[in-house]
Order: sequence, then C-alpha cells, then structure tokens
Amino acid sequence: MSSSFRTAVMLISVYFLSTLSGVAMVQAQTSPEISLDCQQPQAIDVFPGSTRTTIVYCALSNPTAVSETVRLTYAGGILGVAGPGSKSVSGGGTASFEVALRAELRAPEGQQVVTITAEVITWGGGPVAGISEPVESKVLAVYKQFSRLRVGAELAFLQLRPKVDYMLQFDVYNDGNARDKFNVEVQNYEELNDAGFQLSIPLLTDEIDSLAPPTKFRVQMRTPKNQGWTDQYYNLQFKATSEFSVRTEGIPNYQIQSMTIYIRGIYLPGFELTGTMMITALAAVALAGRNNTNNREEEMDYSELQPLDSRLF
Repeated sequence: MSSSFRTAVMLISVYFLSTLSGVAMVQAQTSPEISLDCQQPQAIDVFPGSTRTTIVYCALSNPTAVSETVRLTYAGGILGVAGPGSKSVSGGGTASFEVALRAELRAPEGQQVVTITAEVITWGGGPVAGISEPVESKVLAVYKQFSRLRVGAELAFLQLRPKVDYMLQFDVYNDGNARDKFNVEVQNYEELNDAGFQLSIPLLTDEIDSLAPPTKFRVQMRTPKNQGWTDQYYNLQFKATSEFSVRTEGIPNYQIQSMTIYIRGIYLPGFELTGTMMITALAAVALAGRNNTNNREEEMDYSELQPLDSRLF
C-alpha cells in the first residue's frame, strides 16, 4: 500500500471521528444544565457598632455549548439576604456573583443555614421553563459571640466609723450575646489593706446568661482600727472582667465601679471594754440613786401625816 493511500485513509478516518464526536455533543446538549458552587462565609460580628454583614462568594458553570440565563433565589431565615436576581452564563463558561448576609444587632450566638438556588430560564436565547431542574448550594452563617458587661453598686458614697463591719454589694450584668463567666476583684486591694482595711469576697466568679438579671457580688469589709482620731476618705475599686474576652477576644473586657468610703471617728484599744464597764457602773449608780429617792419620799409622807392625825384628835 502506497504512502499516499495510507495518508488519504487516515484523513478520512479523522474526519469521520470528528463528525461522530460533533453528533454526540449535539445529542448531549438536548437540555440546559447549570452547576452552582458557593464558599462558606466568614462569621458575622453582631456587637453594637459592627457592620453585622458577611459575603458569600458563588460561581455558576455552564457545561453546555450555548449561553444560558439563570434565575437566582435565596432563603436565609431571619438573616437579611441580598444578591442578583439573575445571571447570564456563556456556553462552556462561568460567572461569579456575591451574596450579602446581614444579621440583627446583638443576635444571640448561633448559626443560620442559607440556601441559594439557581434555575436556567433561557437556553440559547429561548425559554426553557420547567425543563431544567433547579440546583442548590447551602452555606452556614455563624453569629459570633461578643462580650459586654456593666457593673453597678447600691451606694456610691458611704460614711462609717473605725473598726466596724460592713457588707458592700455590687451588681454585674452580662450585656453580651451568650453565656459568659465573670471574675471579680478589688482592684486596689493592696492599697486599702495597707491603710488598715480588711476585705474579702465570698464569691469570686460566676457564669451569667445573656441579658439575665445581674449577679450580686458582695465584699465583706472591716474599716481600719488605727489608734486615735480618723477623718479620711478612701476609694474602693470593684472590678469585673469577662473571661470570654480574655480567652477569645485577646483584649480583656472589664469595668470598674468606684465607691468612696469616708471614715470618721475615734478608736482607742480596749475602749470597747472600758466603755461597757463605765456604762454598767453608771447604770448601777443611777439605780441606787433612784432607790434612795423613793425611800426619802416615803419617810417624808409619814412625817407629814403624824401631825395631821394629832390635830384631828
């Protein structure tokens, strides 16, 4: 067989095979088709002042040889969802689009499933309603936890005498969007201890639900017993810190509630015992004096009645 004949046969075979592949492609493209792929979005910040938004990045792919128009719909539950209503995709091409998600302010920590649906409505310039099956892509929107707290006190100013016991009370509120643990302390404990105060906190930490009633933390205090006269102002600083902020947010979130304590009065060692003895002695003297007075009154009445009786007889 000559080389020219073999070349002619090869060319005819290639042409025949290419024709068959073209027919197969045409047969495969009897209906529209679309694929949808969406990436998981970043978690959403919902603390006051945040944008409360995140973006979902999606891509449409058209495996057919003709252009398509794709209708896009969204379901995001309580989330606000914004994205294009339709997208055109060329034959064998892809098209990207973005979907914006917006959460409510202070949304509780949690998650929400978002469903994005794509359906071909035109194919090769003609309508194809009901022919193409819709495709879906589901992503998970996560609401991030944030810490926030408030600290209140029953009193902002307190006046006491030296060496008296008093129970201070502070309220800690969880204004964050999830359960959090709060640690408390007296910020300037060393300063007050050096001044003669005795302080202790029965409850040092507690977990509080989001927006729940406050936890009442108490500080047991004994005022200084420095000998002599005291007329001094002190400042007690009660501090509460979110444990979640330390563990996760990287910056401690805390609040300090200050209370002014005015100590005025005198303290002398042993004065309490001496004072008790003096009061007892004074009470005894007063009682004895009262008895003597009653006796004198009885004698006076008797002496006055005798002459009167003698005159009557």
